[in-house]
Amino acid sequence: MAVVIASDIGKDVAGSPLMRGISFKLERRDRMTLSGRNGAGKTTLLRMIAGQASIDVGELSHQKGAKIALHDQRPPREQDLTLRDYVLSGAREIVAVEQELARLEQRMADGDYEESTLNAYARAQARLEHFGGYRWRDNAQSMLHGLGFRDDALDRELSTFSGGQLTRASLARALAGAPDLLLLDEPTNHLDIASLEWLEQYLISMDSAIVLVAHDRWFLESVGTAVLELEAGRSRFFAGPWHKWRQEQAARELALGRAIDKQQAEIERLEKFVERFRAKATKARQAQSRVKRLERIERIERDPRDQEGLSFQFARTERAGRVIFELDEGRIEVPGKVLLERAELWLERGEHVALVGPNGTGKTTLIDTLAGQRPLPAGKLRTGHNIRLGYLSQHAENLGETGSVLDACQRATRLTPNKARALLGRFLFSGEEAQKPLNGLSGGERQRLSLAILVNSGANVLILDEPTNHLDVESREALEDALEQFDGSLLLVSHDRALLDAVGSRTVAIEDGRLNSYEGGWADYLRVREERRAAELAARERAGGKKPKASSNGGSSNGGGGGGAKKNAAKAAAPAPAKPALSKNAQREAKKLEREIEKAETALTELEVELADPDAWADAGRSAANSERHAAARRAVEELYARYEAVAG
Repeated sequence: MAVVIASDIGKDVAGSPLMRGISFKLERRDRMTLSGRNGAGKTTLLRMIAGQASIDVGELSHQKGAKIALHDQRPPREQDLTLRDYVLSGAREIVAVEQELARLEQRMADGDYEESTLNAYARAQARLEHFGGYRWRDNAQSMLHGLGFRDDALDRELSTFSGGQLTRASLARALAGAPDLLLLDEPTNHLDIASLEWLEQYLISMDSAIVLVAHDRWFLESVGTAVLELEAGRSRFFAGPWHKWRQEQAARELALGRAIDKQQAEIERLEKFVERFRAKATKARQAQSRVKRLERIERIERDPRDQEGLSFQFARTERAGRVIFELDEGRIEVPGKVLLERAELWLERGEHVALVGPNGTGKTTLIDTLAGQRPLPAGKLRTGHNIRLGYLSQHAENLGETGSVLDACQRATRLTPNKARALLGRFLFSGEEAQKPLNGLSGGERQRLSLAILVNSGANVLILDEPTNHLDVESREALEDALEQFDGSLLLVSHDRALLDAVGSRTVAIEDGRLNSYEGGWADYLRVREERRAAELAARERAGGKKPKASSNGGSSNGGGGGGAKKNAAKAAAPAPAKPALSKNAQREAKKLEREIEKAETALTELEVELADPDAWADAGRSAANSERHAAARRAVEELYARYEAVAG
C-alpha cells in the first residue's frame, strides 16, 4: 500500500510557477532522493509533502493515519528543553499510546474486563509493539549515541548546544517517532563518518517511506532506491540506485547535445539555401518553402542554467623537495586536553593523503598545526624546501567580513580587477555577483570564493579542511576532478567519502589516539578496517570459548574466524571415532589430519589475538603483511578440512 501519492502537484511563488507536474508514489521501504540545482524547489517540495506548504495544483494523498516527520535546516524553537526531552517530544503518538495502555490497565485493575476494554488494550499493545515496545526510549537514546551524542549531553538544555549539534538533535527527534513517512533535508550535515555510516544502516532498516535531499554521493548511493529529478520546473522519476540515475542522466545529456547539433546543422542548411536562392525567380518557390520549414521548427534548447557550474583546475606547480613535512613525536592539544601524543606523520612530494577520524579526535587541530596556524606544543615538525602552502580552513575565516567578493579576491590574489573578475567567473561570481558584500554570502558562496583564491595561489602543497562543505553535487565533482589532476602534494580532511576515495593515495586514520597509515583511498581503508574488526571479534569469541557461526559457504563471511566454523561442521559430518567402513590406512590418515587441524586452528587463534593489537596495523607495510598472514593461516585450515573430508567421506 502506498504511503504517499503525488499526482501532478505544483507550486507557485510570487504568482509564477515554481514547479508543475510533480508525480510519484512511495511505499514502505522506498527511499527517494530529490535531485536538482539550488533553487529548483527541493526543500519546498519536502514541506509540501509534510503539509507545511500549500499545494497550488494537483493532488497529494497520504495513507490513512500515516505519521509524517520532517527534518530540515531550521533550528529547534524549544531552546529551554533538555536534549532528551526534545528528542522524545518527536514521539508524542507513542507517549499517547503508553498513556492509553496505562488508563486501560487501571480500568482492568478496577475489574473492567468487558470485551471492548480488552480489545482496546490489545490494539494499543499492538501499536506500542509497532513502535518498538516499551524499549522505545532506550532506542531513542541509542539514536543519539549513533549521531555522536554522549550520555553527559542528554540532560543539557538545547540553548547550550552549537548549531551543528542542534541539527543533529533535530534529526534524532525525527527518527525517534518511528514515522511512516520520513522527510529529510540535508541529514548528513554536521555528521562525522562514523555517524554517517550509522545513519545509512538505520535508514535502510526502517519500515518507512523516505524522501531525502543530500549532497553526499556515497550516502545517496548507499541509501537511495529511486530518484526524483527536478529540472526547469518539471520532474522526472527514476526507479533505481543513484549511480544508475547518474548514468541515465549523462546519456540524456549526450543525446540532447547530439539532437541540438543535428537540428542546428539542418537549420544552417535551410538558411543557406534561402539566402542563396531567395532572389532567383526559378528557385523562389523552393526558397519560400524552406522559410516555412524554418518557421515550423521547434528549437531544441538547453536550460541556460545547465551551463552554470564550477569549471577550474590547478596550474602546474613548482617542484618541491622530496619530503614536504615530517612530524616526529608530536603532541597535538587544545586547552585542557591532549588529543594526540607522540604523533608521527609525513607527507612526500606528489602524495595525496586523506586524514580521517571521528569528530573531536584532533583532525582540524592537527592540520592547523601543520599549516602553521597554531604552535606545536611538543615534538619536531620538519618542512622541506621550495614549499608554497595553500590552506583552506573549514569556515573560511580568512575572507573577513568587509568589502565585496571582488575586494576579497583582489586583496588575496593581487590581481587586476579584470583578471579577478575572470577568475571569479569560473566560480560562478559573474557580473553583479562579484559585487556581493562578504557579510551577506551563504556558506556555499564563501566556500567557492575561498576555492577561487586557493586555485590562483600557485601552491604546490594543499591542506584542505572540509572543502566540500556547502557545495552541491556538481561542484563536489568539479573539485574532485581538479584535485585528482593536481600534481602537488595534498593533505585532505573531509567527510565526503566519495572524494576521499577518488583523491586519496594514502589514508591516515586517527584511531585510539594514534595516527595509523594505510595505502589507498577510503574503500581500501574500509576493507582493512573491516578485516581488522573481524579478526578482533573472532579473537574475543575464541578467548571466551565461543565459535563464530558458520556462514553459508562454511566459513566466515567477513574473513575472520573461518577455521572454528569449519571445525564444527567437520565434527557434525564426521564423528571423532573412525567409521568402520574406513580402511585402517584411512583411519590413520584421518586421525593425523585431525591433529594437524587442531594445530592449524591453534595457530590461527594465536595469530588473531596478535592481530587484535592496533600496532599490527600501524602502517601500510604491516597492514599488507598481516592481511596476507591472516589469509594464509585461514587457507591452511581450509585446505586441511578439505583433505579431511576427502579421506573421512
